[in-house]
Amino acid sequence: MTANRISLAALERGTPFARRHIGPDDEAQAKMLAQVGFGSLDELTQVAVPDVIKNTEALRLPEARTEAEVLAELRGLADRNQVFSSMIGLGYHGTHTPPVILRNVMENPAWYTAYTPYQPEISQGRLEALLNFQTVVADLTGLPTSGASLLDEGTAAAEAMALSRRVGKVKDGVFLVDADCLPQTIAVIRTRAEPTGVEVVVADLTDGIPAEVAERGVFGVLLQYPGASGAVRDPRALIERAHELGAVVTVAADLLALTLLTPPGELGADIAVGSSQRFGVPMGFGGPHAGFMAVREAYARNLPGRLVGVSVDADGDKAYRLALQTREQHIRREKATSNICTAQVLLAVMAGMYAVYHGPEGLAEIARRTHRYAAVLAAGLRAGGVEVVHDAFFDTVTARVPGRAAEVVAAARERGVNLRLTDADHVGVSCDETTGRAELAAVWAAFGVADGLPGVDELDSATDDALPSGLLRTGTYLTHPVFHQHRSETAMLRYLRRLADRDYALDRGMIPLGSCTMKLNATTEMEPVTWPEFGGLHPFAPAEQAEGYLTLIRELSERLAEVTGYDTVSLQPNAGSQGELAGLLAVRAYHRANGDEQRTVCLIPSSAHGTNAASAVMAGMKVVVVKTGEDGEVDTADLHAKIDKHRDELAVLMVTYPSTHGVFEEHISEICAAVHEAGGQVYVDGANLNALVGLAGPGKFGGDVSHLNLHKTFCIPHGGGGPGVGPVAVRAHLAPYLPNHPLQPAAGPETGVGPVSAAPWGSAGILPISWAYVRLMGAEGLKRATQVAVLSANYIAKRLEPHYPVLYTGPGGLVAHECIIDLRPLTKATGVTVDDVAKRLIDYGFHAPTMSFPVAGTLMIEPTESEDLAELDRFCDTMIAIRQEIEKVGSGEWDPADNPLRNAPHTAASVTGAWDHGYSREVAAFPAGVRAADKYWPPVRRIDGAFGDRNLVCSCPPLEDYEG
Repeated sequence: MTANRISLAALERGTPFARRHIGPDDEAQAKMLAQVGFGSLDELTQVAVPDVIKNTEALRLPEARTEAEVLAELRGLADRNQVFSSMIGLGYHGTHTPPVILRNVMENPAWYTAYTPYQPEISQGRLEALLNFQTVVADLTGLPTSGASLLDEGTAAAEAMALSRRVGKVKDGVFLVDADCLPQTIAVIRTRAEPTGVEVVVADLTDGIPAEVAERGVFGVLLQYPGASGAVRDPRALIERAHELGAVVTVAADLLALTLLTPPGELGADIAVGSSQRFGVPMGFGGPHAGFMAVREAYARNLPGRLVGVSVDADGDKAYRLALQTREQHIRREKATSNICTAQVLLAVMAGMYAVYHGPEGLAEIARRTHRYAAVLAAGLRAGGVEVVHDAFFDTVTARVPGRAAEVVAAARERGVNLRLTDADHVGVSCDETTGRAELAAVWAAFGVADGLPGVDELDSATDDALPSGLLRTGTYLTHPVFHQHRSETAMLRYLRRLADRDYALDRGMIPLGSCTMKLNATTEMEPVTWPEFGGLHPFAPAEQAEGYLTLIRELSERLAEVTGYDTVSLQPNAGSQGELAGLLAVRAYHRANGDEQRTVCLIPSSAHGTNAASAVMAGMKVVVVKTGEDGEVDTADLHAKIDKHRDELAVLMVTYPSTHGVFEEHISEICAAVHEAGGQVYVDGANLNALVGLAGPGKFGGDVSHLNLHKTFCIPHGGGGPGVGPVAVRAHLAPYLPNHPLQPAAGPETGVGPVSAAPWGSAGILPISWAYVRLMGAEGLKRATQVAVLSANYIAKRLEPHYPVLYTGPGGLVAHECIIDLRPLTKATGVTVDDVAKRLIDYGFHAPTMSFPVAGTLMIEPTESEDLAELDRFCDTMIAIRQEIEKVGSGEWDPADNPLRNAPHTAASVTGAWDHGYSREVAAFPAGVRAADKYWPPVRRIDGAFGDRNLVCSCPPLEDYEG
């Protein structure tokens, strides 16, 4: 009996988390290795990964901990945060997330593990939810076309600046910003403007546009409504004057205030931007939140970012999809007008559902309550002899206390309330949905006016509203039935479930998207995100109240630096595209500091991600394309020629590693050395880092800077197309030029390039996910995850190779963590396209791999380490079965224009209605391996994207269409 005894110490350690995270167990790995032709993971990666880049030492990371231990550590960090009542304002406000939305959207893997809706037939739920969001923004701003969300308010304003320059009549001139705009927005605009040669002028526009500015020419104007100070001013005359000068006018607006105030569109604005955070999304120490942009009709086709539109499917039924996708930087590259490659879908869904749940009456009631608290607060201050600066305001009161501002703020802090220290003489106080009588009492006491004040009810009855009568909203909004049908929790719960059931996410099955790394987002990693100690903190709260957060941020930064081989990491960029921009701005600043202003050329391989070129242009660089060889690797001869040609102007080479073609290039160190020899820097795009963690670090094999995708490699979920986090990692010589922030000195170096995101640490609210992942896995777990990812990709490549050509391989005939199969010969022979295969995969219960990137007519497959062998085999069996179906088309057994591939996907309605096809209903709906009990039914048939682009509709359609 004692022979099988297991020690208590071993039992106490529990099951290592890596076993939960990595899908194939030891037995499955052995089978997969045998298929690929290796005896162990180490043997496989010894051959697959070039010796020149391999780590020589193990990662120096803390030992892996169990899930219970990591949750306990995170609880300890959370307890070090102090969540005071936040009355700081500045675009971040307390809000109550309806529990039905918290549980069934934010905490629901059906919503947070979905991918961007590039396969719209299986994304109808989230597309409808995004259409709701767009309708909310369009209705409240009074502008007809709204996008599906941007990254935050600051970057949305910067995008508006770029849009104004692009579409306006004035091609030179300045961008004029009112001094009462949010300070972080002004800072982001300055960061974005400088590299592209735009001059930003910040001025007090209370009395109109200064004559000396008007004389210089103005291409765009940005106003805040209400202002950062709280002031509500009528901007109509200012907007009219700006239009006389040929300027495009952007109004940064508060959505909640717009339920009571005249919308920007009615005031004459051309563009409206802002944040939807206070619509039920926690502050999260700065994010993630869904920024928004709405434009007048003339600018709809120039709108940056993603746009959901209404189209029709093959049966003529209404269906949703992303509209005007040819605008995206993936296609336009260096001609792109923005580098935005994502959205904030999960947060936009939450904000839209907040409006669905409350409806227009409920939103207006929340706004009125918020305003009444502000009005009563101001009345109490005035009664106590404190000067309130503005007579007209919505939720924010600015008080003048000469020489006492710091004292008042400190006194409020002692009472558990954070106020805004504007300057030595002024204090800002913002009310929100969570403000109560206790907060009013604490604020009055901090100002020293509590004694002798009338009661709250007495002040309330004696105090008028502080909204100017000439700016009160008169029209209706949110009239669509969706904003009136789901007021009970039962109705809301069922609506959310109905939409989720229309979608395909990781909770249904594998999403084998190449370059997108759809892997397990473990529940343990996700759980702390909704803890109030992480969710309830304002990004500009005093640092001593955020000790737990700042410790987590520091530790995650240090561990990411160790993983990548770099020296310093900034977590501020809130998307991969923003990380690219931050890294390139650091390179630019480094060259300029060395007196090399002429170094502006950015070399980019033709196969690179589209964001690379777009980001380079935004960083003020000139893109020079380097050829890609037939083997998928950088054409080294062309690279050396371009280096020689641009030697004195060379700023940086941007290269993805492993390559965009899914192979480990053997010459990467030589490439890096050649660029360095010419005085340039090397940017290693971190999109494919999932093939490197624990095996190689880009900072050690030649990279100077990389952005990482925490929403890929480090388990932050994609959320249907956002949130993302794109930290930038650099070697020491670039560290002085990382992003910083004017309101949080600890967020970056004093010599930094300025903020690239509105919040100091970007989407800090989801950083606990990646912190937990690294802590749970440890060095050995991270390495094994990478090895299994490489194994899984090679297993699929070997199984599919007899049926489809595998386009590119590296050392030993192996791929990295993804493989590309070539459908072009089959298309040429049979007419079956890559789209046909992608849509037929839906009938089999799969999300398609990445289509036609980086090579048209191909599928790029990335299985990740989290899919077990049964799911990998299910996918391979499906692809083999589809290959046999293609053969039936090629042999003439099935009509080229009428076959299951060309007509895919098949809905329940299509296979139960009239049937006149040359194949059976069973073949359509239940192909090989699909069990009726497990069938996923797509809600619509193949969508006609061109129809929707010709007939652009981007808000909720009429009820009869909606129900259909």
